[in-house]
Amino acid sequence: MELVLERAYFKEGTIGTLFCSQSFLCHTIELPWKQNKRSISCIPEGVYEVVPRYSPNHQHHLLLKGVEKRNLILIHPANDALAELEGCIAPVLVLTGIGKGTQSRPALQKLLSLVHQAQDRKESISLTIKSVNHEHCRPL
Repeated sequence: MELVLERAYFKEGTIGTLFCSQSFLCHTIELPWKQNKRSISCIPEGVYEVVPRYSPNHQHHLLLKGVEKRNLILIHPANDALAELEGCIAPVLVLTGIGKGTQSRPALQKLLSLVHQAQDRKESISLTIKSVNHEHCRPL
């Protein structure tokens, strides 16, 4: 299963739209692009393996594997990228601003359901991150 995240970059944060099989799943919020610096930047565009993960802090969530110079990059619930994220991606159902949204837990549950179904079918799961085709939205 291939997930595709189309991003738009702003100095206040990064927003995106997540698709599966060209169908809209949810929006995403992330930190702004700051040259992939740990804890203060979103991760680089590229293709990453996605695996389910559990931790006491975030409960059920997703882990991205193969992120250059980074580890423990997760897809987990959050509603304010600057206050709650350290390089991870948060799914949201409603965008309320740059790097802000609501209904993150229901968005994650929708995503987890699709991932678990793909896992049951023995499919590999990947996330392709790319920018939308607007010059003002490309990373610096």
